[in-house]
Amino acid sequence: MEKSQKDVFITTLDKHKRIIYKIVNSYCKNPEDRKDLEQEIIIQLWNSFHKYNSDFQFSTWMYRIALNVAISFYRRERKRATVNDDYGQAIIHNIADESDYNEEQDQNVKLLQRFISELNELNKALMLLYLDGKAYEEIADILGITKTNVATKISRLKVKLKEEFQKHL
Repeated sequence: MEKSQKDVFITTLDKHKRIIYKIVNSYCKNPEDRKDLEQEIIIQLWNSFHKYNSDFQFSTWMYRIALNVAISFYRRERKRATVNDDYGQAIIHNIADESDYNEEQDQNVKLLQRFISELNELNKALMLLYLDGKAYEEIADILGITKTNVATKISRLKVKLKEEFQKHL
């Protein structure tokens, strides 16, 4: 018996669900927003699934759609955000996926999360993909920028993050 399009989508989505967890946790600090963003990403993935070209990696296609939805969501939510936010922007809640979540995270990890949360949307996406171990070429494909631009931006971001750490030591 042949699998339906819906079954293939669910199976594939389940295989790559960590991507959604990482993006949702990077762009939303409160649980309700994370649930909303997760739902929006899944709906967009489903609506675009018939356009997926299997010549490319599914994870690359998924990252591209999920990051675009997250950035749009982030911009929309930022407009509605109150001034009472501790850091003035959404905070990267947890770089690792939820199954790896540990409440007693090291202070340096918390600082890194705070510094990354203060980056603009593109730089935040770059660091998320970099920390996820993606190759520069794949990051370039996902974000629609050149591999050289990825390397330059990541190098500058590393320097910037290192300087931020030194200020807090």
